[in-house]
Amino acid sequence: MTANTQTTTTALFQKPILKHGSSGAEVVELQRLLAHWGYYYGLFDGIFNDIVEDAVKAYQHRVFLEEDGIVGPLTWKALYTGAPVNMPVLRRGSSGDAVRTLQNVLYLNGYYPYIIDGIFGPLTEVAVRSFQTDSGLVPDGIVGPRTWHALSKAYH
Repeated sequence: MTANTQTTTTALFQKPILKHGSSGAEVVELQRLLAHWGYYYGLFDGIFNDIVEDAVKAYQHRVFLEEDGIVGPLTWKALYTGAPVNMPVLRRGSSGDAVRTLQNVLYLNGYYPYIIDGIFGPLTEVAVRSFQTDSGLVPDGIVGPRTWHALSKAYH
């Protein structure tokens, strides 16, 4: 890791937690990042108001984070990378809420016309492979960072 990368990474994790009512240069930075990703169209005035909070929640939804409108470490990281963070790798045999999220996105995009049950079985695997193929990814049936990133760009 180079000194610049280490400094940037360290700085990223030292970002303040921002929420409705926050103000200052960090909120301007937040507004610029949200604008960069197409979620904020207001002034860069450094005021965390209802409009900024709604933009944060919309972005959090896009990257599969809790939609609480609070900008903590995970939201900052997702804003800097433009991708979901801390998502589990899913494959056949996986189960739980992340699989439900996966199945829901696949369902909404026409890849998974079945019951959303949170169980990654053969039907989910076929849907994932089809989605991966259509997204230009290797159709391995495993949902890792690249597939989560592609899913975050799909309607959900």
